[in-house]
Amino acid sequence: MAKMSNRFWFMLHGWVSLPIWLVFSFVCLSGTVAVLSHEITWLTNPAARAENPDNRPAKSIDELMRAVEEAYPTAQVLSAMNYEPYLVNSITFTDVDKPYAIAYVNQYTGEVQQVNEGLTFIDFMRSLHGWLLFPWQSSYSIGYYLVSSMAIMMLASLITGLVVYKRFWRSFLAPKLRLTQGKKTLLSDLHKLSGVWSIWFIALMSVTGLWYLTQAIFWHADIDIEPHAPLVAIEQLPLSNQTASDVVPSAPVSLAEALNTAKARYPDFEASYVMLPEHQRDMYHLMGSGDHIFYDRYSYSVSVNPWTGEIAMESSPETMNTLQTLTHIADPLHYGTLGGIWTKLLWFFFGLILSGMSITGFMMWGLRHVRAFKQAEDRDVVAEMVGEA
Repeated sequence: MAKMSNRFWFMLHGWVSLPIWLVFSFVCLSGTVAVLSHEITWLTNPAARAENPDNRPAKSIDELMRAVEEAYPTAQVLSAMNYEPYLVNSITFTDVDKPYAIAYVNQYTGEVQQVNEGLTFIDFMRSLHGWLLFPWQSSYSIGYYLVSSMAIMMLASLITGLVVYKRFWRSFLAPKLRLTQGKKTLLSDLHKLSGVWSIWFIALMSVTGLWYLTQAIFWHADIDIEPHAPLVAIEQLPLSNQTASDVVPSAPVSLAEALNTAKARYPDFEASYVMLPEHQRDMYHLMGSGDHIFYDRYSYSVSVNPWTGEIAMESSPETMNTLQTLTHIADPLHYGTLGGIWTKLLWFFFGLILSGMSITGFMMWGLRHVRAFKQAEDRDVVAEMVGEA
C-alpha cells in the first residue's frame, strides 16, 4: 500500500509539473532576465548610464523636467521616474510629433541623453514576464491570469516533490550527484539537488505568485486595494471671468514645493515616481521609498493639492492595511530588489536553477515515456513472434 501511495504521489508530481513545462520554463526564464533588466540596460545602452565624473550631487526631479522642456519647448511633461543611482531618470512627455516619449535625463548633469518612443527593455521584460504581452481587456489580461496561475502549479510541484523525495533534508548534509551512472541517474540527482536547495525560493515565488493572482481577481472585479486621491474641490479653483480664448491660470504651488511638502511629512521620503496634474482638479502624485527594506519603491504616497499646497491624501507602511502591505512587499520579494544588486544576483542564480529544474523534469518525464514506449513495442514484437510460431 505504501509503495502504491508513493507511486501515486510520484505520478501526481509529474502531471502537475510537466504538461505545462513550456509555459512554466518561459515564465521562469523571462522572470530571471527581468530581475537584472536594469543592469542589462546599463551594460547594453550607454545612453542609459548616469555618468558622474565630477561627483556632482543629483539634481531635483523638477530640474530634470525643466531640462526636457528646454530641449523640447512644445513638449508637455507628464511624469518622472528614477531607478538605481547608476541609471538615468526617465521623464515621460508628449509633443507635436511624439504621442508618447521617454527622455533619458542624466540626474547629475541634466543632459537629455536619449529619447525613446517605444517600449524600453526594462518595461518589455516586466511585461513579457508579467502577462506574456497579452492585451489588457479593461481591467484584466488573460496572460496575467496565465502567468500568476503558474504559482498554483509551482506550489503543487513543491509539495508533491517533497512527498516523493523521502528524507530530502539529506541533500543539505550529504549532497549526491552521480556523474557516471547514466543520463537518467544524473538528471534525477540534478533535479532533486536543485529542488531541495531551492525550497525557500520556490515557496517564495509560489506565495508571491498567488498574491499576484489574487490581485488580478481584485482588478477584474473593480475592487480597489488602494484608494484614489480626491479631486480638487471646485471652490478651491480661482474665480475668473475668462473667455474660452483666455489662458487657463496655472496652479500657484510648484512641483518643488510639493516635493518639499512630502519631505516634511516623511523625512526619509525619496521620490521614485512623480506624476504632474493632468487637469485643473488633479493633484501632484508623489510616490517614493523610505527606510523600510521589505517595501517597494512606491510604499510612501503623497497627493498634494496644487492650489493650496495641502496634502489631500497620504499613505505609508505604518498606515497600510493587510492587502496594501501585501501589494507593496510582493515585488521586492519576487524580484529580489530588497537588498540591491547582491540580492538581485542571488535571485537571478536561483531563477536559473528553477528554470533548469523545469527542463530536467521534462527530460526525465520524456525519457521515462520513451522507455515505456520501447518496452511496449518489444512486448508486441515478442507476442507477434510467439503467435507466428
